[in-house]
Amino acid sequence: MSETAAPPQESVGGEPTGRPVGHDGTRVDVTEQPAWSLGAGGAAGVIALSVVLLLGGTGLIVAAAAEAGSPGLLITLGVVLFVVGVLVPTGVAVINPGETVVVQFFGRYLGTVRRTGLVATVPLSTRRRVSVRVRNFETSELKVNDADGNPINIAAIVVWQVADTAKASFAVEDYTDFVVVQAESALRHVAMSHPYDDAEAGEESLRGATEVVSAEIAAEVAARVVVAGVEVIEARISNLAYAPEIAQAMLQRQQAGAIIAARSRIVEGAVSMVEDALSRLESEDIVTLDDERRATMVSNLLVVLCGDSRVTPVVNTGSLYQ
Repeated sequence: MSETAAPPQESVGGEPTGRPVGHDGTRVDVTEQPAWSLGAGGAAGVIALSVVLLLGGTGLIVAAAAEAGSPGLLITLGVVLFVVGVLVPTGVAVINPGETVVVQFFGRYLGTVRRTGLVATVPLSTRRRVSVRVRNFETSELKVNDADGNPINIAAIVVWQVADTAKASFAVEDYTDFVVVQAESALRHVAMSHPYDDAEAGEESLRGATEVVSAEIAAEVAARVVVAGVEVIEARISNLAYAPEIAQAMLQRQQAGAIIAARSRIVEGAVSMVEDALSRLESEDIVTLDDERRATMVSNLLVVLCGDSRVTPVVNTGSLYQ
């Protein structure tokens, strides 16, 4: 583990230019590595050795106290054995499935223990438990403007886990909070780059291409949290709607579009039916129609087929020209 220092900030005429430091700043450069450890058998042996040393040291101290003369050497040896017996098992720990232990020795990163069960590592070392279980959280509902400038409310569920325990422990202050903040930032950025709906050719909308947008969110979050040793498994949009102040207007626009589409289908079907009716009347010589009578029949049929209200027939006892 090492720290990389940034070069001095650029200046013009002795005055700093205000250029942000960015990724050139001082940062922790650390990568996970395996720590020395013993399995359950080795850990049991360490505990047994500790018991033997404690008993031996205690026995020497008791024997020295009972012996007349100068028992200083026995007492010293007994104290040493007793202290060693106390220190040896300080490296023993129990690691549950889905957990790891980050081992440090007087501040220096020694490595990460990923084996589970009873484990023995370096005595006098400090150990930090880091969970590598899969986690998920839902971002807060964000209010952003889409690519068309319409305010929308959006939220997403992010599934993630720690991949590099060293980076998660030392590269950021709090990797859980870091993931939450960066996920919301990435969600806001992706939402602003797509329209809510009515996308143009070659463009994906938030409502019409949910799978594509979710993949973009996952990739964006993963790129932002890699510095913390975190990998993103997936991201899904959990809430998507227009903001309340424009929701009613957008609903009316959608309703108008649906009405126009329905009317278009109705007119298309009515024209086809009128065409079939006229064709059959002429092909079967049921009636002969001139242009004016044909136009009148077409008008009447379209009114009947396309009208919303019930048609009331009118009987004409005369001719068309009276």
